[in-house]
Amino acid sequence: MSDSIKIDVWSDIACPWCFIGKRRLAAALADFDGEVDIEYHSFELAPDTPVDFEGSEVDFLARHKGMPEAQVISMLEQMTRLAAAEGLAYDFDALQHTNTRLAHEALHAAKAQGLQAEFKERLLAAYFEEGRHVGRIEDLVALGGEIGLDTASLRAALEDGTYRVAVQADIDQAGAYGIGGVPFYVIDGRWAVSGAQSPEVFAGALDQARAAR
Repeated sequence: MSDSIKIDVWSDIACPWCFIGKRRLAAALADFDGEVDIEYHSFELAPDTPVDFEGSEVDFLARHKGMPEAQVISMLEQMTRLAAAEGLAYDFDALQHTNTRLAHEALHAAKAQGLQAEFKERLLAAYFEEGRHVGRIEDLVALGGEIGLDTASLRAALEDGTYRVAVQADIDQAGAYGIGGVPFYVIDGRWAVSGAQSPEVFAGALDQARAAR
């Protein structure tokens, strides 16, 4: 067995809790004295979303969840405050809602280049903080170039659908695990943490995984 503790993370680019959970896990890892290997897996919260959604995030959530607009606005304001507590500057007014399937394919391409974690961070920041579009090939290639990905290889992978099967395999595995929402963390293939838990919860799960080895 590897000395590193493996953390498999199912998440979606369009998931505000996933970015918060990423920060909370990072806080736990900052105080953890062991080696950790993190791999991100695909999950689509709204696979029927068009690439170019016409409307705001409020419009999308009101339609998708069947909630009154006032309730959606209140929910987004609360989420913005929660994100700010983790050092994140969510901008739901600028957010461009889109289908995330291609972004997941791009993350698999980034994994093949050894830059998956860096690209995951870049995509989440682009989507939630910068109002960047993350659903089209041109946008994904540009963002990949910003963190040092080979853009020609990334473009070819997206145009050819190189990682479509890998994305679907992640989604199928989530179904097999019974994952109904994200973020969802599987530690060493045995211990599960559901949701953007506190750093203390993540630390406890890591300690439990290490003790069980």
